Amino acid sequence: MSQVDVSPPRSQPEPLPSNITSVQPGGGVCYQIELAWGRWRRWYLRHFRRGYVRRMAGRMQGSAAGAPHELLDPRDLKYCRNLCTAEWPNADDRFAWRGRLGFARWGLAELQLIGFPLLALTVALAVWWWYLAIVPGVALGLVVWFFRDPPRRVPAEPGLLVSPADGTIAEVTRVEHDEFIGGPAMKIGIFLSIFNVHINRAPLAARVIRLRYEPGLFLNAMNPDSRMLNENLSIGLEEEAAPHRRLVVRQIAGLFARRIVCELRPGETIVRGHKFGMIKLGSRTELIVPEEDGLQVLAGIGQKVKAGSTILATYGPARHS
Repeated sequence: MSQVDVSPPRSQPEPLPSNITSVQPGGGVCYQIELAWGRWRRWYLRHFRRGYVRRMAGRMQGSAAGAPHELLDPRDLKYCRNLCTAEWPNADDRFAWRGRLGFARWGLAELQLIGFPLLALTVALAVWWWYLAIVPGVALGLVVWFFRDPPRRVPAEPGLLVSPADGTIAEVTRVEHDEFIGGPAMKIGIFLSIFNVHINRAPLAARVIRLRYEPGLFLNAMNPDSRMLNENLSIGLEEEAAPHRRLVVRQIAGLFARRIVCELRPGETIVRGHKFGMIKLGSRTELIVPEEDGLQVLAGIGQKVKAGSTILATYGPARHS
């Protein structure tokens, strides 16, 4: 007898909300400076690198429809990837090396705009008043340390949910009903200090169904009210493997973290451990998963976790994190 597919129907991705106008919807000074640099760079390419522009136009895949400006090469996708379907193959991306520098590519502008002046000040003070150079030197070290992007070993076994962020488990609570999941759920809250890596990663292989951005306050991420009042971006995902569970990853800004980055497009499929964004400076990330038979939450309050590698929960037999 032939087997009948009883898998639930797949969800339809929801359109991107109108208040998400870039991968960094909260804007920012460094963001505006980088956009201005992009406008100048595109003017230069159009007038002095016409052959390069034609070659890149021929190699672009997808569509630039929805992008707020021309897409001349992969650099132009940095802040508008979520607004269009355009891509370039890795072989045609002459700037892919930037992703191998060991720093968050979304933070390279801040790293230069903040880091270079601090470096110059540190060197200048070290020449005449070395003891004063300690203050900008420490600040420079913190900036460099904050934007680091170390490699991670992502577990491959099925049924695992890995941490979407580095930090400390601050909350493990039951939710009576989550609107996106459609039933009871377990929420795991992760606090990120300024010393943690701030890259966010996918907890499992999934398809992006919903993105919701809510402007708000910038309370300390350890304040319970920050979960509801702070600027945040919720990512509704649907598991690729049957039974296609729904789950939510929520990026929440903090006292110092004023910029949320999420480059995901509605409908795209991502693998477990995929880097999809970051929160710039101290913040909070939440993982909300359906409460079902077989769910085992392995995370405990106070536990230190790493994005993409620490296992927070599993559907099936328990395993160690």
